[in-house]
Amino acid sequence: MAKKQSVKKKRRVPKTVLRLPDLDQAKSAVLNSLSSVDAQRGHRHAIKEFVEWYCSEPRLSFSKTVVLRYRIHLESRHLAPGTINLRLGAVRRLAYEASDCGLLSPDLAAGIRRVKGDAGQLLYW
Repeated sequence: MAKKQSVKKKRRVPKTVLRLPDLDQAKSAVLNSLSSVDAQRGHRHAIKEFVEWYCSEPRLSFSKTVVLRYRIHLESRHLAPGTINLRLGAVRRLAYEASDCGLLSPDLAAGIRRVKGDAGQLLYW
């Protein structure tokens, strides 16, 4: 009597710690989604800077808390609020694309997308 082997589908569990290949894949998705060359250049720079910071820290999970720490890091460098908002926008978009690619859970991406820059410091003319 032959035993039937059941084929179980492995469910892909989204990661919390993104490695460089994962970040590169998400970065490519972000840059491909932008039509403006200037927007691509700005996002490429912002993402590169975030990845350098992210990889220099002890292995952190890519979460809302980490992005808040990154915002504190940017503020400690005394960057203009608009610059901080631009860089955080690129990180939020990175999380969104990582989630779309199945690299990051939608819940983590949603938490990251709620991180805002310090809009209280912006001057409105």
